[in-house]
Amino acid sequence: MRTLTLILLALLGTLQYHLWWGKNGLAEYHEARASVARQMTDNEQLVARNALLYREIEDLNSGLAAVEELARNDLGMIKPGETFYRLLPAQDMPRR
Repeated sequence: MRTLTLILLALLGTLQYHLWWGKNGLAEYHEARASVARQMTDNEQLVARNALLYREIEDLNSGLAAVEELARNDLGMIKPGETFYRLLPAQDMPRR
């Protein structure tokens, strides 16, 4: 009977070891869950970015207002007959 108890305890110990630290054990399970959570967060950010890019594409395809806005802001373009004024903050103005 004592031998059977020792064999069962050894078997239980081996099973517990494999459950906690073995291949596909709880440690790997928690690591995989954390990895999935990180990937889900990254995916949500990418979905939001893609939605923003799709809206910008639709805006560019829908009319010239978006193209004009990009030309003015990014390229510094102005329409014929317009005058461009650059306003500097007070601390950057030269003293007389």
